Amino acid sequence: PVKLRACVRVYSLQVNGAREQVQTCRLSLNDSLERDVRTFLVDEAELHTYDDLTKVNPLTPTIVLKCLQARYGARVFYTRAGCTLVALNPFQPVLDLYSLDVMHKYHAAAQPQDLKPHIFIVAEEAYRNVRGQVEPVNQSLVVSGESGAGKTWTSRCLMKYYATVAASRHGSRLPPRVPHPATGPPFSCKSQDTVEKIERRVLDSNPIMEAFGNARTVRNGNSSRFGKYIQLQLNSSQLLVGASVQTYLLEKTRVAFQAANERNFHIFYQVNARLPYDERGNRKTEAGVGDAGGPDVCLVAKRRENPRRFPYVSLPREDFFQETVEAMASLGIDVDKRAQIFRLLAGILQLGNVRFRPPACESKRCELGEQSEGSLRKAASLLRVSSDELEERLSVQRLHAGRQGALLKPCSAGECAVRRDCLAKVIYAHLFEWLVTFINGSMCADDASWCTFIGLLDVYGFERFPLNSLEQLCINYANEKLQQHFVTLYLRAQQEEYVSEGMHWSIVRYRDNQDCLDLIEGSPSSIFSLLNEECRLNRASDAERLSKRLQTELSRSSSVSWDKFSTQPHFTVAHYAGDVTYHIHGMMEKNKDPVPPELLNLLQQSEVPLLQSLFAGSGTEGHGPRGPSKVTVVSKFKNSLESLMRILHSTTPHYTRCIKPNADCTPLSFKGEEVMSQLEACGLVETIHISAAGFSIRIPYGSFVQRYGLITSARLPAQTSHEEDRLALVVQDILSAVLMTSPAGLSSSSSNNNNNNNNATTTMVHCGKTKLFLTNPMLELLEAHRNRVRSAKAFCVQCCWRRYQRRRRAVRTQRVTRIQAAVRAWLVRREVRKWHRAASVIQTRWRSWRTWMDTLAKEELDGAEEKCEEEFRPMPPLSHAPREGHPVQPPSVGAPVAVCAWPLGLALACTPHLTLTFTATGFQRLASATAALKIPYRQGEYKVETNQFERGVASIRAQP
Repeated sequence: PVKLRACVRVYSLQVNGAREQVQTCRLSLNDSLERDVRTFLVDEAELHTYDDLTKVNPLTPTIVLKCLQARYGARVFYTRAGCTLVALNPFQPVLDLYSLDVMHKYHAAAQPQDLKPHIFIVAEEAYRNVRGQVEPVNQSLVVSGESGAGKTWTSRCLMKYYATVAASRHGSRLPPRVPHPATGPPFSCKSQDTVEKIERRVLDSNPIMEAFGNARTVRNGNSSRFGKYIQLQLNSSQLLVGASVQTYLLEKTRVAFQAANERNFHIFYQVNARLPYDERGNRKTEAGVGDAGGPDVCLVAKRRENPRRFPYVSLPREDFFQETVEAMASLGIDVDKRAQIFRLLAGILQLGNVRFRPPACESKRCELGEQSEGSLRKAASLLRVSSDELEERLSVQRLHAGRQGALLKPCSAGECAVRRDCLAKVIYAHLFEWLVTFINGSMCADDASWCTFIGLLDVYGFERFPLNSLEQLCINYANEKLQQHFVTLYLRAQQEEYVSEGMHWSIVRYRDNQDCLDLIEGSPSSIFSLLNEECRLNRASDAERLSKRLQTELSRSSSVSWDKFSTQPHFTVAHYAGDVTYHIHGMMEKNKDPVPPELLNLLQQSEVPLLQSLFAGSGTEGHGPRGPSKVTVVSKFKNSLESLMRILHSTTPHYTRCIKPNADCTPLSFKGEEVMSQLEACGLVETIHISAAGFSIRIPYGSFVQRYGLITSARLPAQTSHEEDRLALVVQDILSAVLMTSPAGLSSSSSNNNNNNNNATTTMVHCGKTKLFLTNPMLELLEAHRNRVRSAKAFCVQCCWRRYQRRRRAVRTQRVTRIQAAVRAWLVRREVRKWHRAASVIQTRWRSWRTWMDTLAKEELDGAEEKCEEEFRPMPPLSHAPREGHPVQPPSVGAPVAVCAWPLGLALACTPHLTLTFTATGFQRLASATAALKIPYRQGEYKVETNQFERGVASIRAQP
C-alpha cells in the first residue's frame, strides 16, 4: 500500500505537471496571437488600404471587423473577401460610384481585378466568363444578406451595368472598349435599335417590380416581398437580346395585414395619392378627365393633397407614380390596360373598408357595418360586378353535399373578414402574376436567338420580427438553402476536393446548416411535412395539435426548441443567422390558402376584361374533385426553390455579401456587434481562410491540355496505364516550360501520383490526381505565356504564308513570262514569215527585172561596140588651157565628132578627166546632165562614176 500511494502521488504530480505545461503552452499561443493582433492594429490608419481581406495577417474576426470598419469610415464600401465580395450599405446615395465613366473604367480594363473592389468587378468577371477562358458556362450572381443590407440596390446596379455594357458594344452608351481575349472584338451595329429597346425594357422592369412587389418593413424601407431570378439572355456575340423574370413566393398576405410600423406594397400608396374615384367607380373630373376621357387617362392624375386613409394603406409614403406609369408605357402596357390595372387596385382598397357585424339571429347572414355599404358599392363598381352578389358571396358559404346539391351556410363576422381578405389577396396575386408574364413577353427572346445567360438572384433577406409566421419561415428557409449552397460549394466541396486530389490540407472548421435544413424540409418528419399533413386532413385547423406533434416528432433535433413558459403555440428554429420564434396560430390557414369557388365565379363574371382574363379557367382553383386541393403554399414554394437551386448548380455562381452596418439604417453608422453577427452567420471568416490557403481555379487535366498544350511541343506518351498519368506528364511539361520563364520567386510544387509525393503547393499551382489547382496569378501567367506562344506561332504561320505566297507569285510570274515570250515569239515568227514571203516576192521580181535589164544592157553593148569600131574617130587635144578670170571659150574644132551616137554613160565613163570651160547656157545643160547621172561634185572638176566595171555590165536604164 505504501508503494501504491507513492506511485499514485508520483503519477498525480506528473499529470499536474503535464497540465501546467499544456496550459502554459496554450497561454503562450494566445499571448502570441494577441500580440500579433495588437501589432497589426497599432497603425489603424492603414487598415482601410486592405482591398482583399485574405492579405491580412493574422486572420481573425477582430481584424476583419476592424478592416471593414476602417474602410467604411473612409467611405470605401466594397471589399474583397476571397471568392466573395463584401458590400457595406452606406444608407445614402453615392451617385459618382455608379456613373457611366466608372462603368467604362471597369469594362475597358484589361485586368479589372487590379482595380479597386467594386460590384462592377463581379459583373465584368461574370460577363467575360460567359466566353470563358477554359469552359464557357452560364453565370449566376447571388446577392445575399439580411433585410435592409442593400440587395435590391445592388441588383439594380448590376442590371444597369449589363444593359449599358450591351449597348456600349454598339457605341450608343459607352466609348468602345479594348477587345478582350475572352469576349472577342466588338460586332457590327446591325440591330442597335433592338438592343436599346431591350435595354430600356430591362431597366424599366425594375420600377414596376418594386412598386408591385416591395414594401416597407421595420428593417428596410424598400424590402423585396418576393424572390426573383432575372436571366439576361446573350447571343454568341454577347449582345443582350432579351431577359426573363422568375418570381418566388409573393407575400400576398401583406395586402390585407401589415404589422406595426410596416406598410403595404408601394403601388397602393401611389394609387391612393394619384387616382381618386367617385362613388360610382369612375375617376373624378378634378383628377383630369373622366373614365373615358382620352388616351392619357392614367397620366393626368394630379397628386391629392389629402389622400384617403384605407385600412389596407395605413401610413403615407413618398410618391413615385409617374415613374411607374412611364415604365409601364415603355414595356408596352397601353393606356386601357393601365386604366384597368389601377381600377383593380382601387377596388382592392375599397374592399378593405368593408366591415361586417354579427347578425341578430345565427341563422341569418351578417350585415354590413356602418359606412360599409358605400365602400361595397364602390368596390363592386370598380370591379364591375354586382354589389348584391358581392355581398352575398362574402357573407354566405356554399357547401357541396354530394348529390343533394349546394348548401348555403351563413358566415360569421370573422369568416366574412377572412373571405374579404382572401378576395383582395387573390386579385392582387393574379395581377402580379399577369404583370410578370407580360414583362417576360415584352423582354424574352426566342430560344434560337440566345445561347448563354447571366442570372441575377435577388431574394428576400433573412427576417426576424416580433411576430413571425409562415411567410418568415419560407423566407428564412430560402436563405438557409442559399447558405447551404454557398457552404457546399465553397467551404465543404473545396476542402473535400483538396483532400481527394492528394493535397495536404488542414480542414478549416465552419458552421454547417444542414441540420436546420433537415429540420425544415427533411423526411420522413420535418416542419413542412407535418404542416402539410395537418393541412391535407379534412378537419379544422388546430394550432395546439400541430404544436404537440412538432414537439413529439422533432424533439431529437438540436435546431428546434420550445419556450415552456409561453402560452402561445410556437417553436423556435436555430437558423444560421440566429434563432427565430414562429407562431403557429394561422399558419395552417396560410398554408392551405383556400379560395372559395363562388368568389372565383364572381370574378369571372366581371365586366373588366383584364379581371375576367385573370380568372379564366380558375373556377376550380384550390379545389379538387374530392374537396380542397392537396397542393399547399409550402409545397409550391419548395418545388420552385428546388428548381432555382438546380439552375444555380448548373451555373458558375458569384457571391456578393451585403452587410447591414446598423439596424436603424443611419448613414455612415457602423455597429460592430451587428456586423460581427452577420460575418459569423454567413461564414465569411472561414471563407477568407479557405480562399487565402486554397486555389480559386480548378481545371481538369484534359481541359488544361486542350487549352495550354500549344505551349510545349511534347506529345502524349504512347504506353501508359491510365489516361490521367498521360495527361499529368504533359501538364508537368507545360508547367515546367511556363515556370522556367516566370519571374524569380514564383515556385510550385506538384504531387507525383506514382511515388505518393503529395506536396501541397505553396504559392502558385498544385497538380492533383485528376485536376490542376491554380491561383489567379498563375492563371494570368499561363495566359500571358499562351498569348506569347500564340503570337510566335501566328508569326510563323504568317511567315510561311508569305513565303508560300511569294513562291506562288514567282511561279505564276514565271509562267506568265513564259506565256508572254511564247506569244511574242509566235507573233515575231508570223511577222517574219510575212517578211520572208514579201522578200521572196521582191527578190523574184528583182531577179526577173535584173535578168531582163542585163539582157537589154548586153544587147546595147553588143550593138554599141560594132558601131564604135565603124565610126570612132579620136578627138584632137586642146591647144591651150583656160586662164583664171577669163571667160571660157570652147576650142575650135573642125568637124563635129560623132559622140552622140554613143550611149552617153559609156562615152563619159571611157573619157579621161576633163577640165572644161562652159558658158552659162552650156553650164546649165551640163549641170542638168550631171545631176541626172548623179555625178558627184568636186571643187574645180566633175567626175562621172558608173558601175560598169566594178559591178558588171549595166545600162543607163538600170537606175531605178
